[in-house]
Amino acid sequence: MASRTIIIDHGSGFVKSGFSGWNEPQMIFPSVVNYSPCRENPGPSYARRRLGLGIDIFHPDTYSYPIQRGRVLNWEGVEHIWSFVLEKHRREHEESPVLVTECSLREPADRRKTLEIMFELLDVPSLLLADQLAMSLYASGLLTGVVVDSGYGLTRVQPFHLGHPLRLSSKTLEFAGQDLSAYLFKSLFKEESNEHNLFQLETVATTQMSKCYVPQNLGEALDFRQNLPSGSDESNTYQLPDGTPVELTPMQRLAPEMFFSPQMFDLPGPSIPQAVMDSIKTCEASMQPLLMSHVMACGGNTLYPGFTKRLYKEVTTDHFSCTKSTMWVGSNRNFTVWLGASVVAHLSTYKSEWMTKEEYVEGMRL
Repeated sequence: MASRTIIIDHGSGFVKSGFSGWNEPQMIFPSVVNYSPCRENPGPSYARRRLGLGIDIFHPDTYSYPIQRGRVLNWEGVEHIWSFVLEKHRREHEESPVLVTECSLREPADRRKTLEIMFELLDVPSLLLADQLAMSLYASGLLTGVVVDSGYGLTRVQPFHLGHPLRLSSKTLEFAGQDLSAYLFKSLFKEESNEHNLFQLETVATTQMSKCYVPQNLGEALDFRQNLPSGSDESNTYQLPDGTPVELTPMQRLAPEMFFSPQMFDLPGPSIPQAVMDSIKTCEASMQPLLMSHVMACGGNTLYPGFTKRLYKEVTTDHFSCTKSTMWVGSNRNFTVWLGASVVAHLSTYKSEWMTKEEYVEGMRL
């Protein structure tokens, strides 16, 4: 395809977009829309309310995520985000083809809706819909291996053999980054927790990004943190709006443990390491050593300090202890889906997968 393909990786939590050929997306922003009151409709009804991107600081209670747990719940919001992305990128290259990544949970009706929006409303010249986990595999340079992707809405495990997904061995866990956020909201602010409170939003986001980590041994980490003298660790505090410092509890710092011990947080299992091992065990025995030797961790949750080391330690025990294992961990693994799509946009092997607007229109006539 053309060298200036626009890549859109629209996940549950964030949108990453940019031109193919780059090593990272040029735009990354939250997948959030808001419906703010306007002069024509100052009331609560959505009819004729103004649709915008992000959080309206004057009406923070109106924001929402149009994609939740990998499923589109608000197509109007999705269309608004895609329109914004294309408007920005088309300032440089007006007739660029577009590659959109999609979650494996999407239904055929979702694919038809995507085609309708892109071709009929946004006037895209040609389009490729690409599986997100397959794109992560391409980003690693591998054709065979296990992709472990843990993002904002979902955690997914998918083995691949020679570029083809082994669908019967896939695992999808409906706990991910948003569950960690929800735990911190309730833990930090208790009965006053409100996900539309801007101060609480910022506090939770800061805590997640700069203070949370995955312990290698939960018991030892809890003992260590509980035995620290109060106030001895400045990174262990957050401030209330009035400036009052509040000390984080050990479990708030160790909240990413939920990915390894979900039952402790009243979340359904299995843990991520167990899902990886269960997935590999369902594959043919002859494939298992090769799959185990190429495990790829990606998604924003894998950036927590200690995550990949703990994952490697747990998946190399018991059944696979005698198998040589390699954990592929790129420095930019929070957008490996986008990076893989940037590579795929130029592969001739995907040429037949592209659809032009003329082909779409012809198909609608049949």
